[in-house]
Amino acid sequence: MSAEQAYAYLVFVTVAAITPGPGNVMLTAAGANAGIRRGLPCLFGIDAGMGLMMFAVAFGLGAAVLGHPQVAASMKWCGAAFLLWLSWKIATARASDATADAEPVGFLAAALLQWVNPKAWLVATSAAGTYLRPGAGALEQALWMTGLFLAAALPSGFVWLAFGTALRRWLSSPRRLRAFNVAMGLLLAASVIPLLW
Repeated sequence: MSAEQAYAYLVFVTVAAITPGPGNVMLTAAGANAGIRRGLPCLFGIDAGMGLMMFAVAFGLGAAVLGHPQVAASMKWCGAAFLLWLSWKIATARASDATADAEPVGFLAAALLQWVNPKAWLVATSAAGTYLRPGAGALEQALWMTGLFLAAALPSGFVWLAFGTALRRWLSSPRRLRAFNVAMGLLLAASVIPLLW
């Protein structure tokens, strides 16, 4: 990957990582309910899941999955169910769930989210289609794409986690926190709509 291609790709993945989507909604909710330190597993899970997807798609798995309609359809419906479950979990979180004993969505659930996240698939397949060079080594390109993605995604996701954490003072009222959790759950549930069409 040339320096110009790397720069263009880095801009692309930074914009993709920082714009609103299911993962960033979940990071905002994690920050608001648990703070930065306890929200870090969610951040790392989202980035690990997306990094693994980026690598797999760039290495060729994306074409294999998208080339089999039954597999793609199964992923779509399982993904919709998983996103709705996460939406329910966020929306029904009680104010008391933000105490020291409670944990936000963890590493594994956050990583799995990316595999059913329509925005993640769009970003990964668009990146592979645009930035992979024919004739270059698939493994080397997949590693570069993944590394640059993680370099952009970690700080971008941290912004959303910090934003949620900054809201904690305003959300100190159980009523406001409840309304916020319901709003975040509904936003995440709304992300299912593009998955089903």
